[in-house]
Amino acid sequence: MEPWYEIENADEIPSPGLLIFPDRVRENLRRMVGWAGPDRLRPHVKTHKLPQIIQMKIQAGITKFKVATIAEAEMTAAEGGRDVFMAYQPVGPNRRRIVELVLKFPETKFSTLVDDPIVAKALSDEAQRHGVRIDVFIDLNVGMNRTGINPGAEAIELYRFIASADGLRAAGFHVYDGHIHDVNETLVRQQIAQAYEPVWTMRRELQLAGIPVPSIVAGGTVSSPYLIAHEGIEVSAGTSVLWDAGQPTFTPPMEAQCAAVLIARVISRPSSDKICIDLGYKAVASEMQHPRVTFFGLEDATAVSHSEEHLVLQTDRADQFPVETVLYGIPTHICPTVALYSEVWCVENHRAVQTWRVVARTRRISV
Repeated sequence: MEPWYEIENADEIPSPGLLIFPDRVRENLRRMVGWAGPDRLRPHVKTHKLPQIIQMKIQAGITKFKVATIAEAEMTAAEGGRDVFMAYQPVGPNRRRIVELVLKFPETKFSTLVDDPIVAKALSDEAQRHGVRIDVFIDLNVGMNRTGINPGAEAIELYRFIASADGLRAAGFHVYDGHIHDVNETLVRQQIAQAYEPVWTMRRELQLAGIPVPSIVAGGTVSSPYLIAHEGIEVSAGTSVLWDAGQPTFTPPMEAQCAAVLIARVISRPSSDKICIDLGYKAVASEMQHPRVTFFGLEDATAVSHSEEHLVLQTDRADQFPVETVLYGIPTHICPTVALYSEVWCVENHRAVQTWRVVARTRRISV
C-alpha cells in the first residue's frame, strides 16, 4: 500500500510544488466543528487563501471567517462567506477599500478592528461619507506585544467611542494570543487564564455600564480548543485546517492531520554525504529555523545551506537519493508557504488532478 502522500503521476508535476489533499482538509474541518461547533468557529483564511477551501468550510456548516487582508476578505465574500472579519487595523487606503467591499457585497457583513483612536475616527468618517455602517472590534494586547491596546481604562474609552461613533458599531473584542504555546496542556491552560483575566474584567465593566460586547474573537490554533469553554467566544484556529510540521512542537496533542505536502526533487549531489533539492526559500517559508521542511524518509537529514532556489541536506544516506529522486515533505509553517505559490495541486485518489489558483495570495483582487 503506497503512503498517503505519494502521487502516482509525480512525473507530470513540476517541482517545487504544493499538494493539497481535500479529503484530509474535510476531515480536519469535521474535527474542528466537533470540538467547537460551527457557530463558534471563525477559522483564519490566511492559512490557505483558497476559494475551494472556503467552499469546504461552508459545506461543513462554518459561516464566519477571519482574514488578514482585503484580498482575503474579497475572495471569501465572493465565495459566499456572509460574515467576514478583517483582523488587521485598516490604515491608509485600506479604510476606503473596506467601505468598497461593503458596497460591492451587500449580502456579506464585514467587520474590522482598531487599537488606535485616530484610526477609529478616520474609519467613522469614511463610513459616514459613503452612508454605511461597519462593525468594529477593539484589538486587545494580552502579552504578544505585536498589536492591540492593553485592557484597561484607555481601552474602555476607545470602545466607548466605537459604540457611540456614527458609521461604526461596537462588535466586541479581538484577542490574539500567539505567544501562548506549549506541549503541556496544564501550562497552556494556566497561560490562558492569566492572559485573559483582564479581558473578562473589561467585558464585565462595559456590560455593567450598559455597553454591549456582542462577541470576543480570540485565540489561535493552540488556545482555541480551551477558549471555547468560555461563553461568548468565537475561536479562530486556522493552521488546523491544513496542519504542518511545526504545530505539534508547541501545541498540546490535537486531532489534526497534514493536508498539504511539498513535492520536490533532488537536483544535484555535490558530495558523498550531501544532496541538493529544488526547494529554496522561495518555495518554503523561511522565517523559521531549520528544519523548515521535514521530508518523509529523510527525517534524519540536516540542512547545511538554504538559498533562493536550493536546499542542501547532509545525510549519511545520500547515495540512496540519486538526482531526479522525488521527495515529499511537510513544511514547518504552512501559512506563509502557501503564499509562495501561485497555484497548488489538488490530489484525489493518489493523483494530482487539477491546479487551484491561490486567489488571495495577491494583495489586490478588485477593490
